[in-house]
Amino acid sequence: MPKSSHFSGQPLYGQVIKLLDKSKILQFSREYGGERYTKRFNCWIHLVVMLYAVIMRFDSLREITASLLAETRKLSHIGITFKIGRSTLADANKRRPEAIFEAIYRDLYATYRHVLSSDSHSRKTPKWMKRLQIIDSTTITLFSNLLFKGVGRHPKTGKKKGGIKVHTVIHANEGVPSDIKFTSAATNDSFMLKPTTLSKGDIMAMDRAYIDYEKFQQLTERGVTYVTKMKKNLKYSILSDTMYQTPDGLMEVRIQQVEFVKQVKGGEVIRHKSRIITYVDVKKRKLISLLTNDMESDPEEIIAIYRQRWVIELLFKQMKQNFPLKYFYGESANAIKIQIWITLIANLLLMVMQKGLKRQWSFSGLATMVRITLMYYVDFNSLFNNPEKEWEIILSEASGAPPEPTLFD
Repeated sequence: MPKSSHFSGQPLYGQVIKLLDKSKILQFSREYGGERYTKRFNCWIHLVVMLYAVIMRFDSLREITASLLAETRKLSHIGITFKIGRSTLADANKRRPEAIFEAIYRDLYATYRHVLSSDSHSRKTPKWMKRLQIIDSTTITLFSNLLFKGVGRHPKTGKKKGGIKVHTVIHANEGVPSDIKFTSAATNDSFMLKPTTLSKGDIMAMDRAYIDYEKFQQLTERGVTYVTKMKKNLKYSILSDTMYQTPDGLMEVRIQQVEFVKQVKGGEVIRHKSRIITYVDVKKRKLISLLTNDMESDPEEIIAIYRQRWVIELLFKQMKQNFPLKYFYGESANAIKIQIWITLIANLLLMVMQKGLKRQWSFSGLATMVRITLMYYVDFNSLFNNPEKEWEIILSEASGAPPEPTLFD
């Protein structure tokens, strides 16, 4: 049987992990004490096995180890030269500090953020996009209240759900987390908004869970712009109120300059001036009110900035749909956090590989195709730029005509 035209001398997975720096990973592990009492199952092997499991969307340790047995020959090509049991993997997930995998993710982000940036890919990108950061959180339910303080109730049993909240900041032009913190699901989101970490000219888009007048005033003093959605029960004084109408006499946009007054601990009074921009959301058929400290920009720009907040919601959806975050490979807090860090690493690596392709792929389509072919001896760029090439060759051989050249040949 002839070899595939996409043939490669190593499995596709070997090409994925080439994006990782083994020496750095082992260095991080040594710094955090992850190599103590380790004979063969070092942090590199641990990462490679967990990354394999996450990309393949395995639900249990049993699935992982069974697959490792089936792929023994191929795994030896990427450096796994010994049998790995469930107890070995479970013990590593429990004992190896999750801070190691956090360090690996942050290093990968610093290395590849320029590849992920959309600045160089489109002239239509607004000037403010490069300065825009989006902050939000997503809750991963655990149905166990032992490790993280839970929120809500199980729809069938009525038991309180345990949950871990993943607080995330992304740069809008990159699409992957630049900063991440884990807390229990009951933790209020606003702690993640830290004015001291931002610089003059930065723009922050967030939902109404982050409204904090004291922090908003600090942002204003630092020259940082924020855009958020209004809460209904906010109390303020109106300084000015202007409504703009369409030629048909309907409201187009309403602009109010307001002042919030709040007394904080120590008796200090915070006075914060901002602008409320109310517009008609045609699709949802309702009025949307946005709060911002930008007193000068065109309302359409403020609305466009807030709409970019949807990028972070799409990221959360992308991760939950394409990676195993409903089932965890360990019950300890450390094991759960390791699996989330590995998911973040897998998501980043696949997005980097996606950026290098000429052919357009949806992330879900790419993740599915990678999962199917992960242990095949195929060249990533050849296969993913022209997946139909094999069929074209077979059909041309059957008809006796040479295959037509494609855009990606």
